[in-house]
Amino acid sequence: MSTTHAAVAVALVSLTTLGIGAFGLRVSRTTSDFYVASRSVSPSLNSSAIGGEYLSAASFLGVAGLVLTSGPDVLWYPIGWTTGYLLLLVLVAAPLRRSGAYTIPDFAQVRLQSVAVRRAATLLVVGVGWLYLMPQFQGAGLTLRSVSGSPDWVGMVLVAGIVVVNVVAGGMRSITFVQAFQYWLKLTALLVPAVFLLRAWALDGTPSPVAPDAWFAPWSTTDAQGLYTTYSVLVATFLGTMGLPHVVVRFYTNPDGHAARRTTLIVLGLIGGFYLLPTVYGVLGRVYASDLVAAGRADTVVLELPARVLGGGLGDVLSALVTAGAFAAFLSTSSGLTMAIAGVVGQSLSAGPLAGRLSPISSLRLAAAGCVLVPLGLALAAEPIPVASSVTFAFALAASTFCPLLVLGIWWRGLTAPGALAGMAGGGLAALLATVVAISDRPGGWVGTLVGQPALWSVPLGFGLMVGVSLLTRSRVPTTVARTMVRLHTPERVDVRR
Repeated sequence: MSTTHAAVAVALVSLTTLGIGAFGLRVSRTTSDFYVASRSVSPSLNSSAIGGEYLSAASFLGVAGLVLTSGPDVLWYPIGWTTGYLLLLVLVAAPLRRSGAYTIPDFAQVRLQSVAVRRAATLLVVGVGWLYLMPQFQGAGLTLRSVSGSPDWVGMVLVAGIVVVNVVAGGMRSITFVQAFQYWLKLTALLVPAVFLLRAWALDGTPSPVAPDAWFAPWSTTDAQGLYTTYSVLVATFLGTMGLPHVVVRFYTNPDGHAARRTTLIVLGLIGGFYLLPTVYGVLGRVYASDLVAAGRADTVVLELPARVLGGGLGDVLSALVTAGAFAAFLSTSSGLTMAIAGVVGQSLSAGPLAGRLSPISSLRLAAAGCVLVPLGLALAAEPIPVASSVTFAFALAASTFCPLLVLGIWWRGLTAPGALAGMAGGGLAALLATVVAISDRPGGWVGTLVGQPALWSVPLGFGLMVGVSLLTRSRVPTTVARTMVRLHTPERVDVRR
């Protein structure tokens, strides 16, 4: 792979991202512009932006790396990540937009009339965001090191810096344009080289993947632990999508609930089509780059295949293209996560310790700069782990906390503030402790399986605590619940007082 071509690709993506962000600055004026793009983003633009931020390092590099390492059965990950939007479409998208909230903590306070629930939701947004941001930074360092030989910290700091500049400059307006552009760049960056790679594979006489028998065997037929892993991955990915703060916040930018549903429907097509491509790279990796598994570099298979298979000038150009797409993946997802964290922290600052001294826009800018430092420090200090696996921990945390809060808050009148607090605390602590144990101790056997994929037991715990404690505190059901439910479930075209 040509270092020069790769460096030019990264530079072009970085400069283009900053340029589009600067355009967003020109049209961002009000608080609503910065937080929710004045709720005026069309379904077509918003769906591209969601695709841009959702298809992260785990999607661009991690899925291909997992297929290369573990076989086609790991396609449960992208299937779950895509199907999560179907549940979002059916259960959450339109009511959430009708709530009129800016963030998940806003929704929690509107629905439950509780400052304590709002604060707990704010802490969880920050926790989920940091857990998701860390692998984006690590993936950026890995990518830049693979193509240029630079230290890991260079790629991490570069992505963090660009993201902060864009969020500080134009807020949600800026990153909407940036993420929409980056979805189509990522799709092109995988699709074009894949065409050349498949043609070369066909001309080679279609050699078969070289892999052990276990690579072809699905998890669920191996043993009970494999069956548990499959279902836990499905629960985490199906339900975690609707609880990811950077995904949910994008639905507040739609004009109304109908537009939010249309956006979700388009997103299903965009990300479903995209996920076909990393699978191709993973399978071709078994043909041409199986040595990456033993070397512990499976996540680089997308970056290395063009040069290995095609070689020469064409291989260098296509390698530069996939490098540009990978860097766009880190930038777009990191932008959405930073915006989601900065939104809730900025609101807390402007309404709390800095009330009257900083405007909401200044508070958001300060929060964006400060909130990136912690995950950047963790990414620099922590030992890298496979990006798709690490993101699954964030999905498990979101599925165990925000999914019960949103589903029950939207569809069950009986939810109370104590119930919401109990469910978020119980489900959240279970998922977080499992993550810490899995990363630090790496136990084997059933313990390792249970903590490595905690969603199958942590999500029922979150739902169960919310329902159980709410039933025990029926007197704490908000007096405003009837009005709130009308607001959430009545289409905007119906003339009611909201």
